[in-house]
Amino acid sequence: MSAALSFGGKVQKIRVGVINVTGYAGAELARILARHPAVELTEVTGRSAAGQPLGKVFAHLAELGLNIREDVGDAEVCFSALPHHASAEIVPGLLAQGRKVIDLSADYRIEDQATYEAWYGAHPSPSYLDEAVYGLPELHRADVVSARLVGNPGCYPTASILGLAPVAGIIEPDVIVDAKSGISGAGRSQVLDVNQFSEVNESVRAYGLDGHRHQPEIAQELNRLRSAAGVGTAVELTFVPHLIPMTRGILATCYARLTEKLSPDELMERYREYYAGQPFVRVVSDPPATKQTWGSNYCFICPKISPQTGRLIVTSAIDNLVKGAAGQAIQNMNLMTAQEETLGLEALPTYP
Repeated sequence: MSAALSFGGKVQKIRVGVINVTGYAGAELARILARHPAVELTEVTGRSAAGQPLGKVFAHLAELGLNIREDVGDAEVCFSALPHHASAEIVPGLLAQGRKVIDLSADYRIEDQATYEAWYGAHPSPSYLDEAVYGLPELHRADVVSARLVGNPGCYPTASILGLAPVAGIIEPDVIVDAKSGISGAGRSQVLDVNQFSEVNESVRAYGLDGHRHQPEIAQELNRLRSAAGVGTAVELTFVPHLIPMTRGILATCYARLTEKLSPDELMERYREYYAGQPFVRVVSDPPATKQTWGSNYCFICPKISPQTGRLIVTSAIDNLVKGAAGQAIQNMNLMTAQEETLGLEALPTYP
């Protein structure tokens, strides 16, 4: 498989398929891929809606003219938007057929099998954990380029890791991440206290205080960065997610104490240097709002030092369905297929 090639002026596009298009992430993949100039979205699958026109499930995707199938046909690149476990059950077969796979579930994000199984249960295909690349391009771009299997990061981890990556090697182990998510992060399945309007409207609540599955994912990447910086102590991460009555968005507020004395200007310069050349990260001087990221693959990050306590406070905002899911998956696909990293993802946020 290769990038889109030109033969006699005719462009040969990469054939891609979306597995489980009927979820929010799957539908967002179809929406973005439909306008990607180097790919042809050939197949979309969804067990519960197999045989139906895609436009019957999602009216805004009707013009794609696709029917929902049970398999991905001859797609060269497959996006799996299945839940964890279900995704790992089909990925080995896709790889054996010579396809490249970007998995949006949690099945290939955590490199340690014991850690994965402590949070998710027995892994259906653990032999692929060593091969899978954690698909946060800003940290693992070179590995993504040569990968055939990428574990697409979760939405909370994307915002949190990007927020702390530039200082991961110069903070004390005690780290707190307080994060808020729109209700689309819970998926389309009906859960009374998660996505029923009368339960979530005009209300905010914390959840996962006994442990949230994104905690080990965030800790894994922060510890990898600390190790690379020669820091031997692992982070002691407190991660508290909150459900906010909005449709899209993640806002992560990260707290830590620096082990090096930096002025506010030096801190800002450190972040700007770290993310120089990163097409989808914007370091900003004012705390970002989630609406500023709607529909885009951007992450906005604002690092501050509290003048009262000297504590580091970093806020980062993303659209959970784009940079936190489908957009980042397509960013990974671009890298895996030798495309321009930003191809198909150039859209600016739809603010307001």
